[in-house]
Amino acid sequence: MLVQRPFWKQLIENAWQEKSIIWLMGLRRIGKTSLCHSFEGIEYLDCERPRVRQLMADPEGFLESKKGALLALDEIHRLDNPSELLKLAADHYPSIKIIATGSSTLGASAKFKGTLTGRKREIWLTPLLLQEIEDFGNPDIRHRFLFGGLPSFFARKQISEIDFQEWIDAYWAKDIQDLFSVGKRSSFQKFAELLLAHSGGMFEAAKFAIPCEVTRPTIANYLHVLEETFVVHVIRPYSTHRTTEIVMAPKVYGFDTGFICYVKGRKELRAEDMGFMWEHCVLNEIQGHLQTRAINYWRDKQGHEIDFVLNRRSENGLVAIECKFNTVLEDITSTKLAGLGKNFQAFRDLYPNGCNFIVSHNVDTPFMKKHQDLDIWFVNPKDLIKKLQEK
Repeated sequence: MLVQRPFWKQLIENAWQEKSIIWLMGLRRIGKTSLCHSFEGIEYLDCERPRVRQLMADPEGFLESKKGALLALDEIHRLDNPSELLKLAADHYPSIKIIATGSSTLGASAKFKGTLTGRKREIWLTPLLLQEIEDFGNPDIRHRFLFGGLPSFFARKQISEIDFQEWIDAYWAKDIQDLFSVGKRSSFQKFAELLLAHSGGMFEAAKFAIPCEVTRPTIANYLHVLEETFVVHVIRPYSTHRTTEIVMAPKVYGFDTGFICYVKGRKELRAEDMGFMWEHCVLNEIQGHLQTRAINYWRDKQGHEIDFVLNRRSENGLVAIECKFNTVLEDITSTKLAGLGKNFQAFRDLYPNGCNFIVSHNVDTPFMKKHQDLDIWFVNPKDLIKKLQEK
């Protein structure tokens, strides 16, 4: 049964109000094809099929026959010249609404360089948002942590190692070899697995070069490829180059909690895993709802840290976000609040303007606590997004 995904459908409908071409990007098996099929009256064309590619050999003739149509062009990078077709459609056939899909950013392929500027809207389909998990059959956040947010993986009752390995094989064969030059599969895959195993940690290229048996420049290239194909998210430090701040070392987060558990060999969650997994889910919520990768973290040399920082330029302020799986209002004593507030205080000593949030899964109604001169809001992810979108 096809599960409807109203959030994503509305995002696409809104984007079509601005441009006739939508670039729907996201990981393999993230649900792009199913989302396309959920639009009534859409004509689905799989560009991996030779017959479909032959239909589009004459792009102008193809588009002439599709005036007023709603088209899904899946894996469009398999065409010899996908840019030509999409450029023609945008410039001369605006009555045709198109969803073109791919498993990487548009700029990752040389076939798309520059020619679609101003002609399309991009939508990044992320792993399942928390508001979607009940629609997919299981409202338990722990199930989302362990099985991850790829719909077919999330729907399973038992973890299937075969599924994970098949995904890795397909990722290499269809996403990496088609678009990138990375050399040895063994070194690239080893690097990807090490990043997932150390997800959320500080990244230093030198630490990966030796175990992967490649040079530091190759590691940098690998990281770029993994970021372009949404397998990792590179979160860079926010700083204004003050002497007290960490200014260079990024943190790297894996794309999916299920794959992180798989690489770590987790088949059951431990109590100490919850905060770590929650941080990844909060990141996914921000990325999916706000459609942005412009997210930083902050750390100073005294060890104070803010999980995520959003630069709200229009309000001349920085949003500071800390992730804490459980928060119980009655348990927040002045001592505990001081512990929770010290990172915010260190950050606000340098950057006084902006809102402070602690995001927890079990906060039903937002509430505010004062720490010295700071207002700290305790929210769930839904209310966090609502407040961010108000800004």
